[in-house]
Amino acid sequence: MSQVTVYTTEPCSFCARVKGLLGSRGVEFAEINLARDPEGRAELARSTGMLSFPQVIVDGELLGGFNEVQAAAESGRLDELVGSGMRASTGSSAA
Repeated sequence: MSQVTVYTTEPCSFCARVKGLLGSRGVEFAEINLARDPEGRAELARSTGMLSFPQVIVDGELLGGFNEVQAAAESGRLDELVGSGMRASTGSSAA
């Protein structure tokens, strides 16, 4: 399973939405809240080129914010990236 990190701040409705989306798909993630960490915000901006929240990183690679995560979920790319257990629960089996 992949390592997923969600960088958040508060208040942030899109942060809550992306955490809900990941949680509903059974994706385990670490949350790093940068609300009171200006140095952390600056480092995130330097490393990703993004100034907005949330930012979702999968195995060290930027996936993006809520819109990008939602699009990846809808296309099936999210399951591929995170190795989600969702595929195992589809009921199909190799016989």
